[in-house]
Amino acid sequence: MVKTSKLRSTQWFGTPDKYGFYARSWMKNQGILPEMFDGRPVIGICNTWSEMSPCNAHLRALAEHVKKGVLLAGGFPVEFPVMSVGEPITRPTAMIYRNLMSMDVEETLRANPFDGVVLLAGCDKTTPALMMGAASVDLPTILVSGGPMLNGRFRGKQLGSGTDVIRYDEMLQTGEMSLAEFQDAEAAMSRSAGSCMTMGTASTMASMGEAMGLALPQNANIPAVDSRRAVLAAESGKRIVDMVLQDVKMSKIVTKAALENAVVVNGGIGGSTNAVVHLIALAGRLGIDFSLDDWDRLGKDIPCLLDLMPSGRFLMEEFYYAGGLPALMKELLPYLQGDALTVTGNTLAENLAAAECFDTEVIRPLDRPLKPRGGIAVLRGNLAPDGAVIKPSAASPELMQHRGRAVVFESMPDFKARIDDPDLDVDESCVLVLKSAGPVGYPGMPEVGNMTLPRKLLLKGVRDMVRISDARMSGTAFGTVVLHVAPESAVGGPLALVRDGDMIELDVDAGRLHLDVSAEELAIRKAAWAAPKPHYDRGYGRIFIDNVMQADKGVDFDVLVGGSGDGVPAKSV
Repeated sequence: MVKTSKLRSTQWFGTPDKYGFYARSWMKNQGILPEMFDGRPVIGICNTWSEMSPCNAHLRALAEHVKKGVLLAGGFPVEFPVMSVGEPITRPTAMIYRNLMSMDVEETLRANPFDGVVLLAGCDKTTPALMMGAASVDLPTILVSGGPMLNGRFRGKQLGSGTDVIRYDEMLQTGEMSLAEFQDAEAAMSRSAGSCMTMGTASTMASMGEAMGLALPQNANIPAVDSRRAVLAAESGKRIVDMVLQDVKMSKIVTKAALENAVVVNGGIGGSTNAVVHLIALAGRLGIDFSLDDWDRLGKDIPCLLDLMPSGRFLMEEFYYAGGLPALMKELLPYLQGDALTVTGNTLAENLAAAECFDTEVIRPLDRPLKPRGGIAVLRGNLAPDGAVIKPSAASPELMQHRGRAVVFESMPDFKARIDDPDLDVDESCVLVLKSAGPVGYPGMPEVGNMTLPRKLLLKGVRDMVRISDARMSGTAFGTVVLHVAPESAVGGPLALVRDGDMIELDVDAGRLHLDVSAEELAIRKAAWAAPKPHYDRGYGRIFIDNVMQADKGVDFDVLVGGSGDGVPAKSV
């Protein structure tokens, strides 16, 4: 193996002075062999393992396989923890901590003697947080996802994470399912290690990493408990050593072309709307001009080829057995930039050359898509001057053009208090509007945009309505749900001015979201509007409110846009 004095780690471990003594001596208290300090690449294994992040609880064991690969390639593996957030557990929402977690990653990488890094991610916010933090430092980087759970099984039927929770909750409310049955489904749904086995945000962001070339082929699909996941982890450990020696930094992989490929693939898989804010934030860290306009230009007309919940029928196991993301991307190759570089050292097209589809019901051919439009549609108008998004593949076709009367909820507590009130003036033609659920307003922009329908309408058999908010929704969710309205209501965006009875027009094909109220009336309402009191006056919550950008800018902090590079901090002792 070729050693090089150009490695960052030599500035810690390769000097004959007291600073080298300090670094080597204290590391040796772990029983590390002296030859580990002979100039071989030091590979950080950035682990988001946590028992409070259930999707990531198996990553402690997966890290051992990464270490094996690093050692086999002649590197020096060093595992370290960073903050971990789990969407099912973390309150008020995992999203508020994505930026904090990315800062943890960035500062840990910069402050320590790493030459390259393997990112171990799982639950949905952990993947973008790791990528964002690593992008700001720009070391050679490879992503290893924890993989999806095995399919849920309950009373002879497959269960999909999140998606069937929403369905079962509706059935519980309408009496179609008993409370005992509802509770029995809990263990049946989450029956192995791993993240959601639907195309939720976890699987979407794992797919985005692979589509951008930041992960080895099949990273997105192999089930968490499949032995091939461990093999992929070891291969990733081997590959990162070569990437360090070849000086293949993250910025050489995650380019504008890579981000554009990710937008296309998101459409092909019917991916989560959360990918919009995460990829825009990632681009900001790398100084890449990438916006909602790119999502609209590249993604809105991409056909959905993947028959997988919530847009379709199957789950991630079937996707993997059918050929996985490489097979789907090969079908999408006419839309992709095949010359984009990947962590394998080959181009995307070269990686996909040997991919095969083994089940054309799961992965549809281009001439027989599951749905003609799988990409995220961007909406603009006087209700969302800076944009909003909708996921057509998860929406009801008959509601994609709709005009309805607004039923307004000022906050989530207001919504919870009134949505099931029998006297609520609402019918299926109405548009449910939720305020104060954006980055500043909640704060943190929670996944509450797919508002539960009024119980009295569920009892009538209504299963979808147009819903509009400045919130997000889980990638596992479905419905005709307009999200990420910007500017949000808490900062005085037009959403703050909507009142009960206002007429709202949605036209997805035209990319239009219009509040049928005159500009003069809106000006009067704006003059009478007062900003809500912030939820936090100290600590990280205050930092978040004071620095967070709007959804169209990725919900990142303004002070984190652009990276600082991998420069070695000065030693003060």
